[in-house]
Amino acid sequence: MRSFEGLDEAALTALVRRFYAAVRADAELGPVFAAAVRDWDEHERRLIDFWTSSMLGSGRYRGNPAQSHLDHASRIRPELFARWLALWRRCSEEVLPPAQAAAVQERAARIGGHLQRLLAQA
Repeated sequence: MRSFEGLDEAALTALVRRFYAAVRADAELGPVFAAAVRDWDEHERRLIDFWTSSMLGSGRYRGNPAQSHLDHASRIRPELFARWLALWRRCSEEVLPPAQAAAVQERAARIGGHLQRLLAQA
């Protein structure tokens, strides 16, 4: 059985919304995201599509997350990844059962690591 058995779109939607509410309120992450995101509703919809594609195989996400982050490389400091992951961890633990939270945390850590390596080369 997969570790995220029972994870569904409603749970991922709740997680994404909780996370981005926390991001907007965060003293360090908030300004970085505010400079990059023009329409929060659209951003959250895209990220719900991303996470449902990543975790559930929905195939709805159409985009290039690497390029999206490269476009804002000058504002993304390496230490912000640890803060982003800690906030994702906290929000996932608030919204999801433990096994599902662990699964999205592991996926976020891999994605964050990839993006960090990419940005270090930019």
